[in-house]
Amino acid sequence: MSVDTVSLTGWGRTAPTTAVRFRPRTYEEASAAVRGRGPRGALARGLGRAPGDAAQNAGGSVLDMTGLARIGGVDPAAGTVRCEAGVSLERLLRVLTPLGWFPPVVPGTGRVTVGGAIASDLDGRNHRGAGSLTRHVSALELLTADGEVRTVLPGTAVFDATAGGLGLTGVVLSATLRLRRVATSLMSVTTERAGDLDDLLARFTAGGDRLPYASAWVDLLARGRATGRGILTRGEHALPDMLPAHARRTLFPLRTAGQGRPLAADRVPMPGGPLGRATAALGNEVRYRGAPRARTGELRSASRFFHAPDALPSPGPPPGGLVRYRFSVGYGQEETLHRVVRRISAGRGAASRAVLQRCGAPAPGPLSFPAPGWALALDLPAALPGLARLLDGVDEEVAAAGGRVCLASDSRMRPETASAMYPRLAEFRELRAALDPTDAFRSDLSRRLCL
Repeated sequence: MSVDTVSLTGWGRTAPTTAVRFRPRTYEEASAAVRGRGPRGALARGLGRAPGDAAQNAGGSVLDMTGLARIGGVDPAAGTVRCEAGVSLERLLRVLTPLGWFPPVVPGTGRVTVGGAIASDLDGRNHRGAGSLTRHVSALELLTADGEVRTVLPGTAVFDATAGGLGLTGVVLSATLRLRRVATSLMSVTTERAGDLDDLLARFTAGGDRLPYASAWVDLLARGRATGRGILTRGEHALPDMLPAHARRTLFPLRTAGQGRPLAADRVPMPGGPLGRATAALGNEVRYRGAPRARTGELRSASRFFHAPDALPSPGPPPGGLVRYRFSVGYGQEETLHRVVRRISAGRGAASRAVLQRCGAPAPGPLSFPAPGWALALDLPAALPGLARLLDGVDEEVAAAGGRVCLASDSRMRPETASAMYPRLAEFRELRAALDPTDAFRSDLSRRLCL
């Protein structure tokens, strides 16, 4: 097991901190790292895609789990696969799809580990029907503070606290996932433009759940009558009779995101550096006008549909870093969503990313983010003047509406705000104290929010 001291940060590159990094390749090495932790505790880390400080542990130990990345065979009778925590969802998709299987939940990037997805209770475009990823975990192996490995099953308090528990209950070593059968590797995609936020929400609702995967890009630089306009994209797994005759001979072609196709309108790359508002607005105009008013039945590879941004060259976050702000409000609170969108649109910043989704039934975990309603994720330059004040104000609006901010993405929320948004936080603290009385597992986020 290699050990070194490194400076680590979230994907947004805000608030870097230094930690001792362990790279275990066996359960025994992971256990040794936890047992040998220093006074600042230990924390598991995957591919570093958490936007904020959820996977950092200043002055403590961090377990880089990417060395535990073995995939077991698929059990066709049970429709499951067992894999170690360091396996990326991108690799899982690549391995399973040719076999006629598909991960039950796929987020917007494949560069996330299974362990990180469980710790964040990641959701995808199909949350209304499928829920978050941990709903499809039939068992997991958890390394606890005493250095022991225990099998944890759904329906138990430890499982619920681990699902979305941000690594604070222990180190996820492996998981058994229930899969879904697919007949091809392709997606049948519907795209439509919406002229403003009301139109966008109406199109989301009118579409129902006939197509299980749905999300929308929102233009947060549009103003006036066009405020909140966007591009709604929905999809379903293509059946063989949806494919051209020549393509039916190979139902599971292996293609990476974007391979063999020019950039589509919904994949125009947004520069990561600071942009003038006029320049950014022009880019959004090109993206919006380049999308079809309405198109159905377009065939895309699964990787291009789910993970198109992964195939694009990215300059990374701008100087000073990037703040990802993801929040949700319930159905019936659409006016709050309108106010937030107007507030962001009226500001001086250029949001390089804004994605709207609908969510369904919540997971039982006390810190799990998704809840029935609307979830909007946006990226803003951390150096934007007045950003802290702006987002503090949005926090107040979201909390007053009974909504919440996603902890796995957060880098700046206040502890009293987190307590207001997550009423079961006291329950989580109590269970964590019983499971980890020595406070072995800690993170910069847990210290900042008193989790």
